[in-house]
Amino acid sequence: MDKDCEKVWTECLAVIRDNISPNSFNTWFAPIKPIRLKDSVLTLQVPSQFFYEWLEEHYIDLLKRTIKKEIGLKGRLEYSIIMDSSHHANHSKPYTVHAPTLNKKALKNPPISIPIDLNKNKDQGKGRSIPNPFIIPGLKKINIHPQLIESYNFDNFVQGDCNRLARSAGMAVGQNPGKTSFNPLLIYSANGLGKTHLVHAIGIEVKNLYPEKTVLYVTAEQFTNQFIDSIRNDNMNDFVHFYQMIDLLIVDDIHCLAGKPKTQDVFFHLFNHLHQNGKQIIITSDTPPVEMSGIEPRLLSRFKWGLSADLQKPDFETRMAILEKKIRNDGVEMPREVLELISAKITTSIREMEGALISILAQASMNKKDITPELAANVIDKFVKHIPKEVTIDYIQKTVCQYFDIPIEKLKSKSRKRETVQARQLAMYFSKQHTKASLAVIGSKCGNKDHATVLHACKTIKNLIDTDKRFKKYVEDINKIIKIK
Repeated sequence: MDKDCEKVWTECLAVIRDNISPNSFNTWFAPIKPIRLKDSVLTLQVPSQFFYEWLEEHYIDLLKRTIKKEIGLKGRLEYSIIMDSSHHANHSKPYTVHAPTLNKKALKNPPISIPIDLNKNKDQGKGRSIPNPFIIPGLKKINIHPQLIESYNFDNFVQGDCNRLARSAGMAVGQNPGKTSFNPLLIYSANGLGKTHLVHAIGIEVKNLYPEKTVLYVTAEQFTNQFIDSIRNDNMNDFVHFYQMIDLLIVDDIHCLAGKPKTQDVFFHLFNHLHQNGKQIIITSDTPPVEMSGIEPRLLSRFKWGLSADLQKPDFETRMAILEKKIRNDGVEMPREVLELISAKITTSIREMEGALISILAQASMNKKDITPELAANVIDKFVKHIPKEVTIDYIQKTVCQYFDIPIEKLKSKSRKRETVQARQLAMYFSKQHTKASLAVIGSKCGNKDHATVLHACKTIKNLIDTDKRFKKYVEDINKIIKIK
């Protein structure tokens, strides 16, 4: 192996390791082998086409920055891909592609025929390895990495009135997965209140008590991307068989499947298969099932089979207990008055409380000052000021309706009256401007419209802004109100 090549790639890995999680690093970068460095072109060997496409889809910007930093502005990257024998006549024969070479396909569901018969071709995987989206190449059930964060355990999850039901249900599931009436278990809450921590804790409990069980945590976005990749690579049956092997499946942010009917369809069939076979399913969402938009009714009905438990905003005592556990785990000392100050000032998010705590520690350390209530108050005021306030579609709709004095039910109705249509179009326009929601989700929340209607609404609003001064003033006024949040 070229020593210069190995040295450069080692330096690249040091940068990459600092920018992604340990699990992602071990899954996607540890298996890569540097082959050569010639004329500022670094060639890397990757295990499969799937592996290459995943890197290009998710890490291309990080790779570009890192290569240019270590090799120079002329630095380039190419891949040597070892083709699987099932896809290539000369198995294990590498071929090279220059990056980037693939056209980036939008992450949307392609027009394929569903449903999938989960009982069909059950013997297809015998005698060969089924591709594993998390560990490449090959798959043995015991080697499926659960994708769990060890620090997100029950010992570090502080119980209070705000989360007692969810935690108790989670503990019951962790001790007896698939055997309780809490299947599926749906945990819902606003951002930053501990949903992800709780579901990881359940997964860790299952792994500790039942090491032979296969546990997998995956976000809805990851699931969608893997489904799309399976279609692109013509191995959808392998994708289905992979998920059929899971004993405890945890899907975070299930609401992100809104507006993706093909992905919902395959998840629906997987859900049925796992549930019928006594496997445990845990999902999280930012809303209860009754408020989910863009999710098919038959899937929503499945979510209601088990228990839906919410996490509410913690009270002062619970916030204090969370901060005390945090500093105790980190081996840090801090005056109680400072913890009380954080608990009193930041009331809506555990994540933001912990962020303020870290900021205070950093300020004290960098400036070589003692942690005092005065220093803490100064840091907290700045921290709270710069916390981005989440703007939701519901908030935008409420703001538009209040501005025009229109009932929100009318905005969501099928009314074609001019003032209602304009208010609905404005809600769509501002939702696209101020949220990360997809066009399908925006449309579903604005009277069950499709993505084409949302695109038309945005185009109409832009034209009116350019041609109607009075209307432009409406838009500017509403935009100011939204930004004040």
